[in-house]
Amino acid sequence: MKRKIINIVSILFGLLFINSGLNKFFNYMPMPEDLPQEAQDLFAALMSFGWLLPLIAVVEIIAGILVMIPRTQAIGYIMIFPIMVGIVLTHIVNMPEGLLMAVILMIINIGMLYENRAKIKPLF
Repeated sequence: MKRKIINIVSILFGLLFINSGLNKFFNYMPMPEDLPQEAQDLFAALMSFGWLLPLIAVVEIIAGILVMIPRTQAIGYIMIFPIMVGIVLTHIVNMPEGLLMAVILMIINIGMLYENRAKIKPLF
């Protein structure tokens, strides 16, 4: 039963990040119009690099796919962790209204890293 719950959570988590990554390329979910100015400035700065947003998108897509496959979940959660840290910090500093969702996703990420600790342990 526990494994089924982990698989369902991993599939939903993976789909969320695949969707987020694809949106960075195809922009099918427009930015909200009521974004704070600090958040708009942050996104403009990220887009000004030219290569950073596509890199984040590719990592999100690959990690989302890896998270959905039970055998590769550990590496997928490791790959998505730095992006999750950035998401949480962005919401703490610039957009506090989305902080709850970001914290929930970070808790899921940390919990899944803990679940896969046997696979991750050789890295340390």
